[in-house]
Amino acid sequence: MTDEALRNDVAVTSGDASSPDVDPAMAELTRRREIALAMGGPAGIARHRESGRLTVRERVERLVDPGTWHEVGLLAEPEFRRDKPVPADAVVTGYARIDGREVALIGIDSTILAGTTAPVSMRKQGRLIEMAQRAGTPIVYLCDADGGRMPDVMGWRFSGLPLDFRTFLESPPGVPHVPRAAAVLGPSYGDAALHASTSHFVVMIEAGSCALSGPSVVGRAIGEKVDHGSLAGPELAETAGNVHLTVEAEDDAFEALAAFLSFMPPTEAHAAPLAVPREPATDPAAIAGLVPSDPRRGYDMHAVVASIVDGDSILPWGHRWGPAVVCFLARIEGQPVGVVASQPLEGAGALDPSALAKEAAFVDICDTFNLPLLFLQDVPGLLIGTDAERGGILHAYETVTARIARASVPKVTVVIRKAYGGGHFALGGRPTRPDFVYAWPSAELGFMAPEVGIAAVHRRVLEQAMADGGQEAFDAAHAELEREWHDESQPWEAAANFHLDDVIDPAQTRRVVARSFEVAWGSSGRVRETRR
Repeated sequence: MTDEALRNDVAVTSGDASSPDVDPAMAELTRRREIALAMGGPAGIARHRESGRLTVRERVERLVDPGTWHEVGLLAEPEFRRDKPVPADAVVTGYARIDGREVALIGIDSTILAGTTAPVSMRKQGRLIEMAQRAGTPIVYLCDADGGRMPDVMGWRFSGLPLDFRTFLESPPGVPHVPRAAAVLGPSYGDAALHASTSHFVVMIEAGSCALSGPSVVGRAIGEKVDHGSLAGPELAETAGNVHLTVEAEDDAFEALAAFLSFMPPTEAHAAPLAVPREPATDPAAIAGLVPSDPRRGYDMHAVVASIVDGDSILPWGHRWGPAVVCFLARIEGQPVGVVASQPLEGAGALDPSALAKEAAFVDICDTFNLPLLFLQDVPGLLIGTDAERGGILHAYETVTARIARASVPKVTVVIRKAYGGGHFALGGRPTRPDFVYAWPSAELGFMAPEVGIAAVHRRVLEQAMADGGQEAFDAAHAELEREWHDESQPWEAAANFHLDDVIDPAQTRRVVARSFEVAWGSSGRVRETRR
């Protein structure tokens, strides 16, 4: 039984408590530890496993390096003592290593009272979070809980819960930020969802859910009948930006947590860890053939990214959230980087409010933890119209451009095909202060795409042509204006006026980007110069 290995880490040899050779205090310690390690007991564990889930101690064992688990708070008990034990007050907290790196870990034990949270368990979690931040240790959450516990948090007790939002949600002033990662491994509501919302990376299993309140509370409060999946399952949770990756099984989630942490430094004051460089999964020499010459034809930006970054290094981040932009953690020549790219397969790549919000959040993570940023542009502009305005497109646009401009890690922008209007600026255009801006020979730059711009700018010319010579004259005038528009949009004059640093051979994109990051880092030691 896999729980046994974890019991052995902390168990104390017991004997007959009535024997004169047995210290009664040590016997009592053994008894209490055995109760705590038993979690919800045989019945509680059986109910939990019937849903296909691992116990929290099995999760810890599978996630962390063998022999590194150091638990704190094992003997915690709730303030409201019940007629049966509530081992560790339904939360496991401690320290361990993942791939040799120290982490602080919080795992909710839903074999006990559905993993609900009460003051003592909050105190355990809050203290671990604060200590981890001050020690510069990344924090990992294993979420699987059903919100607050009654009656422990009812009435006046709720206002006095031991939550300090100066430390619970982020690092206190003067303390460098640490990476936070969460795995949603079952229905996760209330505090478990709050943990996920504070995390820089959240992975969810297919059977998981994550929301402010669960179906039972929603049904009673507003009469909406929902189940876990329809309320907060993977599709909704990812689309809302609450979850960044969905995987099938718990072991897949543990691998994703380890992968995310492999890109991260212990704190924002450290450089991101280097890895052994690998060749791209797609030959860089074939990259130009991945992009159709017709700007109206779509293609998958994932293929372009795979020809630039190291093979087997891509970790997607939030693909269902604002899918007009794709974000990846990856490596280029072993250097961890953040990749932000428009996705022509989604609305031709036009940026909507959710795509801009996703991008701003991802840029913030990369800038905070010293990952340089690569922007790949094939963008027709910002989404316009009533839906975009209701969604707050102006505010989202202002937020993302300001956040990119404020980022002090190296920033490199490559215009692949289209780069029009506010979309160009929102993906690392020159006003956001990138270190380098390059373009492929296929690039087109301007304030508006030709199909829209010609009609808007030359409306009277076209109307006069129609009036003077009918459809034939209109078509001829439009064709001439389109040629002029495309000529004006070519990258050559932009390079001639040094608005572009260079026009590059697509096959050289990986080499140029890698070298540009080296130059931009300079002698900084791969740590950004300014702090927020």
